[in-house]
This record gives sequence, C-alpha cells and structure tokens, in this order.
Amino acid sequence: MTGTVGNLSWKADTDRPNIVLMLADNIGFGDLGCYGSGGDLRGMPTPNLDDLAEKSLMLTQFFVEPGCTPSRAGLMTGRYSVRSGLNSIIVGGTPSTLQAGELTLAEICKENGYSTGMVGKWHLGEEEQSIPTNQGFDSYRVGILETTDATLYPQTMRRSGLSEEQIEAAQSHIWESNDDGSLRRVRPYDLDYRRHVENDIADAATSFIKEKSAGDDPFFLYVGWSHVHYPEGAHRDFENRSSSGPYGDMLMEHDHRVGQVVAAVEAAGIRDNTIIIYLSDNGPVQNQVISTDFKGSSPGPFRGEVGDVLEGSLRVPGMVSWPGNIPARKSNEMVSIHDFVPTIAGILGSKLPDDRAYDGVNQLKFFKGESEQSSRDHLISFIGGEVAAVRWKQWRIYPKQVIQSQTNPSSLGVCAYRAEGMGYPSLFHIERDPKEEFNVVGTCAWVLGPYMKIVGNYLTSIKEHPNPPTFSMTSFPQ
Repeated sequence: MTGTVGNLSWKADTDRPNIVLMLADNIGFGDLGCYGSGGDLRGMPTPNLDDLAEKSLMLTQFFVEPGCTPSRAGLMTGRYSVRSGLNSIIVGGTPSTLQAGELTLAEICKENGYSTGMVGKWHLGEEEQSIPTNQGFDSYRVGILETTDATLYPQTMRRSGLSEEQIEAAQSHIWESNDDGSLRRVRPYDLDYRRHVENDIADAATSFIKEKSAGDDPFFLYVGWSHVHYPEGAHRDFENRSSSGPYGDMLMEHDHRVGQVVAAVEAAGIRDNTIIIYLSDNGPVQNQVISTDFKGSSPGPFRGEVGDVLEGSLRVPGMVSWPGNIPARKSNEMVSIHDFVPTIAGILGSKLPDDRAYDGVNQLKFFKGESEQSSRDHLISFIGGEVAAVRWKQWRIYPKQVIQSQTNPSSLGVCAYRAEGMGYPSLFHIERDPKEEFNVVGTCAWVLGPYMKIVGNYLTSIKEHPNPPTFSMTSFPQ
C-alpha cells in the first residue's frame, strides 16, 4: 500500500511512525530545566527531559485547558472539552464521562492498523462506554480511572468518622484490562501505593514498547503519568534527592521515568520511526496540599494555576520529537493540546468526520519546518459552559474578571472566582505583561474586534453542532 500526506509518504503500514504520547500531571511552565526557570535552578534537575527537549520541537507557547479532565478530553478528541460535556474535572459522584460517540485519537490510530495501548491516568470517566478499551485502546495497564486526589479519601474519611465499609466503598483502585477488553481491579490505589505507581507505569510502558516493536504493526502508546499531582509521594529511591522538598523529589522521579520510556524506544531500535510527544495536562499547584514546608509547581514568569484561566494555568511544557522529520528547535509559535488529533490524522491520511466541530488544527507543516508559522493564532478557554478567556496572538482577553487564584493561599486554582464587569472585558498584553497586572483595554480596544469575531465564530458553530449540557457543582438549573 502506498499513501501520501503532504510531503510525508510511506510504502506500508510498518513504515508509518510509532507514536509514544506522554502526558504529565500538573507540571508548570517553570518546573523543567529546559524551560529556563526550573530544574537545577530550583534544586531539582531534569536531565532526561532537558535532553528530550534538545532533540525536539520544544514549544514555549503550548496551551492546554484549565484542568485534568478537560485537557485529556481535548487531547483525545481534538475538540474543546465543552463540546463533549467534559469541561469540569471529574470527581466521584458526578455524571461526567466520555461518550461512546466521540472519535478518539486511539480509534483513529486503530483504524489505520495500529496496535494501541494505554498505561496510567485516564480521568475521562468510569462508565462502561468511557473506559480506554471502549475508546480505541487494545489494552490498559496500571490504570488510574479517576484523580490521584482519591488516594487521600480514606484518610480524610476516617478523620470524619465514616465507617470502614463506607471508606472501602469509596476506595480508588488500579485497573487492568482483560483479553475481552473488560477491566478488573488489581489493587487499591492508596497512599502506600502512591509511591510505587510511577515506577509501575514506566515498567508497563517499556514492556509494551518492547513487545510491540517486535511485531509487524506500528503502535500508539499513551502514557498518563501520575506525577507531579498531589499528594506528594516519590518512590523511596528518590526521597530527599532534591533540595526542593517532596515536590522536587517527585519531579526528579518523573524525569527518570520519562527517561526510561525514551531509552526503551532507543533500545528497540525504532527511534527514527517513532514520534515522541511530551506534554503537561495543565498548570501548576503552587501550594503543597499535604506538605507545606516547600512550594510546589511553578508557572514560571506567568500567573495562574490549575483550574483558573490565567496564562500560567494554560501555558505549559510541550515537546514533539521525530528524528529526520521534525527538526529540533525551540519555537514560540502557538500550539494547543487540541491540535494533535488533526495533526496525527493528517500524518496517517485520515479524514476527520464532518458531523461535529473540531477545534484542533493540522500542524504538520509547522512541525516539519515547512512553515515557520503555526496554523493557530487563537484559543478559547472555558469555565463551565461559558467562554472564560480568549488568547489571540499576544493578547489575553477575559469577559469576566478572574480573581487571583492565591487570594486564599490554601486554595487551588479551581477555587478561584470570576466577577462580572461593567460591559467591557479585561485585556492584557502577555509579552509585555506576563503576570497580567495592567489592563490595557482603554488604550488597545481595537483588539476587541478580533476577539468578538473569534467568540462569534464559536457561537455560530454551536448552533450547527450544539454542545451537550454542561455539569456544574456550583450552578444549578431551576
């Protein structure tokens, strides 16, 4: 079989690139050494990620959604999470789940003859239709279906006087797939196992690479890391390795585990025909939830953290490596987490369906260096079902005022507030004002024209393809 997409061609399925997609949890722009304000500077070196960055297209203007579930939905579907009803972080007792009708990145790869596997954190729902093996993955190992927060629940439930029966019913578990695609519980996901899960995710990933690289089909591996999400819990081998406390220890372990996966690709002799993608799912948690003697993750020169829509919540590390096809370089062009579905579909020669709206754009020409410019110049961010921020070129616009996420130092960004204005949005020039301290709407109101056009195009799209109902824990229809 012969196929051609752009300037990329192949003679058979086995010549198509393998894909290793790694998604970190809560790593901010200011955490890794390669991004200039983390790593050695903060006493927590990241040599493996720094090395990967040198060999990658390192994106310094890579954007995600405000939280775990929304970003993962955007990554898997190529659509704003609000279009699939996954605009809020899934917690136990909420109805949010990835619907059967969504087309995922794994399904696109599978339709093109790929072996597909996932290890680690999923966080797109526990309902039958939403589990990884019903969303295009052949196998699922060391599975975390929900949030790592759940490892804390038994402890806090006991303190609240709940019975052991109630605690057991709420216990999070590690899951693995059976041959028929159904899932089985392997063990409790508790604070004790928290220290070991990243090691086991790496082991499962490297085993998958070793097994599939010996086969005839290309493979797609999705690695959902658990680090550096709270609660802090580095493997014993990494305790006290950093001078930045428990968070730094976790980051150093995470760097090591990423290095193990890259080394497995190299050991299999498939590095030149493997795309390695490394991303973070959202911005940082700046204040440790368990240990308060050291700071946690960092947004670098920006402001914001997981859950809000400030620059530092949405602008995170992103790297794409494909030797001989994607030139290694650093770029400040805008790319979003939604772009990987259309880009990989383009590589594989797949046409996306036209019965739904897509927000990702095909970045293959930019990735390959055939164009110096990204195909993207804007991104909309949502809180609930509402447009909460628009990034256009170097400008960030807020329809409602975002109250600083550290107004209460014990709060996460998800506890930030938004306040109604007097009819004009807030406007910030990110390059000149990275911490968004000077609202320049009075002198740069001309930006509001493009802003209104972007929002207008989105509103037109949802008339043709309506969004499903959004779920909220703070706003209830009467």
